[in-house]
Amino acid sequence: MKIIILGAGQVGGTLAENLVGERNDITVIDSDGACLRDLQDRLDIQVVQGVGSHPDVLKKAGAEDADMLIAVTNSDESNMLACQVAFTLFKTPTKIARVRSEQYILYKDELFDHDKVTVDHIIAPEQLVTKAIKRLIDYPGALQVVEFAEGKASLVAVKAYYGGLLVGHALSTLKEHIPNVETRVAAIYRRGRPIRPLGTTVIEADDEVFFIAATKHIRAVMNELQKLESSYKRIMIAGGGLIGAGLAKKLEHKHNVKLIEYSEQRATYLSGVLDNTIVFHGDASDSDLLTDENVEKVDAFIAVTDDDEANIMSAMLAKRLGAKKAMVLIQRSAYVDLVQSGEIDIAFSPQQATISALLTHVRRGDIVNVYSLRRGAAEAIEAIAHGDKNTSKVIGREISEIKLPPGTTIGAIVREEQVIIAHSDTVIQANDHVILFLVDKKFISDVEKIFQPSAIFF
Repeated sequence: MKIIILGAGQVGGTLAENLVGERNDITVIDSDGACLRDLQDRLDIQVVQGVGSHPDVLKKAGAEDADMLIAVTNSDESNMLACQVAFTLFKTPTKIARVRSEQYILYKDELFDHDKVTVDHIIAPEQLVTKAIKRLIDYPGALQVVEFAEGKASLVAVKAYYGGLLVGHALSTLKEHIPNVETRVAAIYRRGRPIRPLGTTVIEADDEVFFIAATKHIRAVMNELQKLESSYKRIMIAGGGLIGAGLAKKLEHKHNVKLIEYSEQRATYLSGVLDNTIVFHGDASDSDLLTDENVEKVDAFIAVTDDDEANIMSAMLAKRLGAKKAMVLIQRSAYVDLVQSGEIDIAFSPQQATISALLTHVRRGDIVNVYSLRRGAAEAIEAIAHGDKNTSKVIGREISEIKLPPGTTIGAIVREEQVIIAHSDTVIQANDHVILFLVDKKFISDVEKIFQPSAIFF
């Protein structure tokens, strides 16, 4: 696939890195020559220096025969204009734009259409991060929660703790503990390295375990791996930007929410638009303010300002003052592993959330959901099986007969309203939503081919 990426920043660079190893023809456009040279030194890609919305620059990048344009600069307007120019002059088939402004998002249905602003897919990072944090609040103790088939099935990452019912026991005993719940352990990471989960695999404390189950059974499975935490009731949010305000809006009717915003003007505005959230004007790293507002009684302190260092420091302070959980937003992906191994419980990256959403639109075959896991090292995929036994490599076949790439497992199948946990003798049917876990994403193109029906396959 020939793909033009507009923007060589963290998102554009990470996206290029994800796609270049999958036999794609990648060209990156940016006005920053130094940034482009750095990318070209690391990756086998083409680069073009210039303004990405200018017709001549797009033409030089190969827009005349490009399959897709992905505009992820820091400017919403540049991203939208580049998509419009690519459609008008070059008829580029697929156009994706990262759009962050709340104003554009509110009116996206009226704005983005083939008769108006011709953007095929809008990626809104703040909304993606807000949804991800909300899922972590809904499932206390989870490190990551991703949903498939409109929420019918979920893949959850948890850390196994001393005292967990399954710690020290083989995976095969899971069925004995919860006989009425079907689940599948998709992967285990031990000391940062993946190990293949077998029935004889013994769960150790501190293992990072990815399991898949029907969403209604998630809490029961989590209880086997760690002491089930009480539901979060008291939430304190540092930062009243798009993410902080959006999260408060989602939580305030079922939780006791306090929000700290540094800008007095923004704090005044938020106090008027939020219904049940208590808004404070102040510095979230002010220990006196945190103490006065009883941070020691807080179930989750969530720092989501646009300053990584401020998020890290305020979260560490809150944790030391007694907050039960500390979660932080980290813009720089390199920081995520560093901070998550210390006092901070969960660090999340808007870049990874954005990459996951973008990959959903880039993947071939009928792949409808893609989630980047383990800071980009692994992927979870939802693919729809199309065709019949004569045209498909998967339909009408038992899972044991499907030649999956190394480190790839089929965890579950969603068939209409039914969630079926995959076993070796499970037979895939047409229109099944198949959920796969890839320990090594370099095999993604092989998975795509498996789910592409062919008129000549027998």
